[in-house]
Amino acid sequence: MRISSDGPRGRTPRALPAAAPAVTAVLLPGLVMVGLGLWGLDRGTIWRDEAATMLVATRTLPQIHHLLGNIDAVHGLYYVLIHFVLGGQTDAYLIRLPSVFGATAAACLVAALGIRLARPRVGLWAGLLYAASPFTGYYAQEGRSYAIVAAGAAAATLILVHCVRHPSWPAWAGYAALVTVTAWLHEFAVLLLAAHAVTLLVSRAAPVLWRGWASAAAAAVLLVLPLADEARGQSFQVAWIHRPGWEDAEALLRLAAGHPGAVFNTTLVLAAAAVLAPSVRRGACGLVAVALPLAVVPPALLLTVSQWQPLYAPRYTFFAFAGLPLLVAAGGDAVLRRLPHRVRPSRYVQVTAGAALVAVAFWMQFPAQLRERSPESRRDDFGSVARMAERDLRPGDALLYLPKTGRRLTETYPRAVAGVRDVALKSTGARSGTLYGVDASPAELRARMACLTRVWVLFDAEAGRPGWRTDNAIELTKLMLLERDFTPLAESRRRSGLLRLYERVGGPAPTCAASAGPPAGATAAPTEPTLESP
Repeated sequence: MRISSDGPRGRTPRALPAAAPAVTAVLLPGLVMVGLGLWGLDRGTIWRDEAATMLVATRTLPQIHHLLGNIDAVHGLYYVLIHFVLGGQTDAYLIRLPSVFGATAAACLVAALGIRLARPRVGLWAGLLYAASPFTGYYAQEGRSYAIVAAGAAAATLILVHCVRHPSWPAWAGYAALVTVTAWLHEFAVLLLAAHAVTLLVSRAAPVLWRGWASAAAAAVLLVLPLADEARGQSFQVAWIHRPGWEDAEALLRLAAGHPGAVFNTTLVLAAAAVLAPSVRRGACGLVAVALPLAVVPPALLLTVSQWQPLYAPRYTFFAFAGLPLLVAAGGDAVLRRLPHRVRPSRYVQVTAGAALVAVAFWMQFPAQLRERSPESRRDDFGSVARMAERDLRPGDALLYLPKTGRRLTETYPRAVAGVRDVALKSTGARSGTLYGVDASPAELRARMACLTRVWVLFDAEAGRPGWRTDNAIELTKLMLLERDFTPLAESRRRSGLLRLYERVGGPAPTCAASAGPPAGATAAPTEPTLESP
């Protein structure tokens, strides 16, 4: 008599008991990531990249479309997503929530990969390692697309594994769609395809798999080409990036592997153990064949290409980080499996001990976790500058931004400059399709400043330092007029900005020319304001 694959009648199928550990292994890292992501989410400030997200996402969809034709096309899909999240509000907490959910999804997907490629305890450890890493914590609390991109990359990798083991054209179509959407969130995610090609190569994939993958990859690349073409025309945005060296590669490794030294060394040893363990390497599309290319290929390619065309920044390769926790968890599992049976603990003890070691690693990196949730974790602290401006400025005061990029601060904290006149503004960013608006010409700026007796100047962080130079004609005009016609009276300084009050030399301003009206798009004010120091 033949026994069905479901087991003898009246008995629970053998496959079902494994479902509970697998579900737990996926959900627990997600819960941990949600908790860590929400912990300290509102730092009381934003920094310049988040400010760009805020001031674009709060515009109307036609205004966003107008902007993307000039700048930031690579972030266009993300800006549209955040536009609906914010609903017109300038809320730092809301702007970061999608990243928290993206990191949560990524932690669950890393766990699912570990389960699919190895066993539930490997998935559990990998997901917890991913969630507990300060590297993940940084981007989980960043109002940018990188955590969401990481989730898309992990999901695409999981679908690739499914396609290799159960190939079908609908599955390959889903893979192509997911890679495309992920790359539209950030174009460098297309490097994921190179990692997956290496996975197929080392797995000795059959020709039918290569044909399915190549068709899906080609479709994704073709669909991303319009974005790449638009981004190439906006390459001036990455002109600040320098050519990376070995120190940059080492810094990325240390970000991913953790610190202090005990965490870093243990991470590398366990990852090496996974690579060297035959039990991990066996099988089509095995864990090492998936995780090692994912962790290594995208950053290696971007670092290499950047020797000719500098494009590398650590955040552009964060999506590849998912491979490292998988290797570390598999390495830990391989070490346990090498122990003699007489000293090997029970499975429950093994699982618990692995989770406890992740908790120890988290505790050892706790100072880094605290730092990621402080204003000092980012390059800028615009919140403190906004509070300073709100304290010192009064409605009707004249304000000059030097350079104009300082508007990213006050546009994201509008209450700080409520009723204040922007002296140089000719056209707002929303109206002109730019990030920071368009300033008046040097001639018009001279006419406007001729009307002023007193003017506040908000210097951006770099401009507030001695020796700052610019070759922009409008910014040079601002500097020249301040040095020639005004003298500083008082100032307040914060890490990311300097607010200084200037008074005209020789008394009140002369009568303004009739043509010198208020700046376009600025708050209306009398033609000849008399400003009082607060």
